[in-house]
Amino acid sequence: MGVDWTQLPPEILEFISTKLKIYTDYLRCRAVCTSWRSSIPKTPFHLPPQLPWLMLPPSRSHQSHRSHRAFYDLSTHKFRYLSFPESFNPNKRHCGSSHGWLIILDDSPSILLLNPLSRAKLLLPPLSTFPNVDGFNYSDIGKEYSLRSPSGGRYNRNLRQMRDSFIKKIVLSANPSKDPHFVAIAILNQTGELAYCRNGDKAWRFIEGAQSYSEDVIYCKGLCYAVDKHGGILACDVRDDLPRISFIETPRKLGGDMQYLVYSEPEDELLLVTRYLDLDINFELAQSYLIFRTKRFEVSRLVSSGPHWEKVKSLNDKMLFIGENSSLSLSACDFTGCLGNCIYYTDDYSETNYDGAFGEHDIGIYKLWDGSIEPLPCYPRNSYFRLGWPTPLWVALSPC
Repeated sequence: MGVDWTQLPPEILEFISTKLKIYTDYLRCRAVCTSWRSSIPKTPFHLPPQLPWLMLPPSRSHQSHRSHRAFYDLSTHKFRYLSFPESFNPNKRHCGSSHGWLIILDDSPSILLLNPLSRAKLLLPPLSTFPNVDGFNYSDIGKEYSLRSPSGGRYNRNLRQMRDSFIKKIVLSANPSKDPHFVAIAILNQTGELAYCRNGDKAWRFIEGAQSYSEDVIYCKGLCYAVDKHGGILACDVRDDLPRISFIETPRKLGGDMQYLVYSEPEDELLLVTRYLDLDINFELAQSYLIFRTKRFEVSRLVSSGPHWEKVKSLNDKMLFIGENSSLSLSACDFTGCLGNCIYYTDDYSETNYDGAFGEHDIGIYKLWDGSIEPLPCYPRNSYFRLGWPTPLWVALSPC
């Protein structure tokens, strides 16, 4: 006699569901039958970081999905569409994705956190509460913000300038739905300062002594780590009112145009990814533009004795996701359709540099073993569009 799997006890079904690590597998499990769906919680809070989807610019979203944003699924090589009406507002700009949440700015002081999967929303303290913002007034058209430079000088910025160039990137310490004590850390574009706020704070605060450590920032093992242009590391505990900072002095790394920090959890390693750019001249569309393009990457790991950076020749089955997102390391063997020993990178610098220009966003897959670059199927080479549009962004979607 065959087994009636629909009659499994609810406690066994719930236990089985906790062993599933991929969200699509979890959804398929709940969809088996009515009894399974009622026994397995709708929202899985136990899932590890998921394979990021690539959020594409509105221009790449299908016209029949006017209120939906297109995402590219690396595992299935298919486009997925999520309801995302906010993204079609031309006055909005994303400045990061972290733990499945997007950080969105617009032509107001508001800073919005949005989970595109659950549609949950939270507000961070507004732009007008940063320590170097002396005032904000909608009535001062064209110079709504009054700011103070590190040297004490005063200057003004309008709504668009603040939206597009004040903040480089914001990362979160944890998923806000899972940790009500999460911290947000912002890298400021022009001054290179780091600011932070805790959930519930009314204003942002500067991390004193952290200026110039503004290449990238991550949060791991209860600390914020930031890197400067030459591979110097700052570690900071921002959970207290007076952040405690320490410096990890390493020999200066010379060369390279951009630096990224990635934490590889199984190995408990801090990785430094150095990006080298080349300058190309784009002669398309009857005009010429100077366009930066990635030439290669180097990966180093932090060795505590010394300390110093040691070059990594192979990532084995690891794949790194870098760009405007919070940097992420995952194992390729956990996901179908992915390549290990690779860096999946996006363009996180042209959005503010090439307003009005046409060309290619700098995006692809860098193979560490031979130094070659493979284009993503959703972004073939020589696909030209306006570089002023929002850049593609990795989003490790979270159902909660």
